[in-house]
Amino acid sequence: MGVASHLGIRLADYDRHIVTFIPWYGEMLDAAAEAASLSLRRVGPSRLLDLGIGSGALSGRCLRLSPHARVVGIDLDQGMLALAARRLGRRLLLLVGDLATAPYPRSDAITASFALHHLRTRRARAHVYARCRRALRAGGRLVTVDRYLSADRVIDAADRAAWRAHLMQTYPARRADAFLRTWATDDVHLPLEVELRLMRHGGLTPDVIWRRDGFAVISARANV
Repeated sequence: MGVASHLGIRLADYDRHIVTFIPWYGEMLDAAAEAASLSLRRVGPSRLLDLGIGSGALSGRCLRLSPHARVVGIDLDQGMLALAARRLGRRLLLLVGDLATAPYPRSDAITASFALHHLRTRRARAHVYARCRRALRAGGRLVTVDRYLSADRVIDAADRAAWRAHLMQTYPARRADAFLRTWATDDVHLPLEVELRLMRHGGLTPDVIWRRDGFAVISARANV
């Protein structure tokens, strides 16, 4: 299923709609880009690998902070790759493929924005984290943006209520609830502590650099 079908929108409207679906979207991408830029050279060439690049919104922010960087973007959705190509132009090399088998070129930083929740199992997640560690150069880091569950059921329920409230700023309650039911089936969100443990097992040292209402940005430095 393509992203547009998954979200129930027209592909051309993706950037306009995504902020109505995900609270704090721009703030999270800004935080992620700042973290990724720590491993991208400001002078001289460097490479950013964007897993599930989507429309290229996160990569675009990274390139503004690191103007000499180039991006390799991996995605299965050719419609989204076309959006990324229009946004990033000649600074982007596109790879059509899934995150488990597509080649990961040697990179200074790797990003993933609302992409890794499409990996259905913990084993698949761990496999991708290990692949990231092998692809990263010394001093490199993986920066992920996604939703993560809380181990505290009360906090987790509050996080879900906050997400529903955000959706209801744009959509009626019935449609907001339908979105949440669909995404709960299609996407796999793990407890944050489980996600961090999988990263560590893959050879990364993660740090939660931004977190609010169940959403988080994680910067995971490659172990030497």
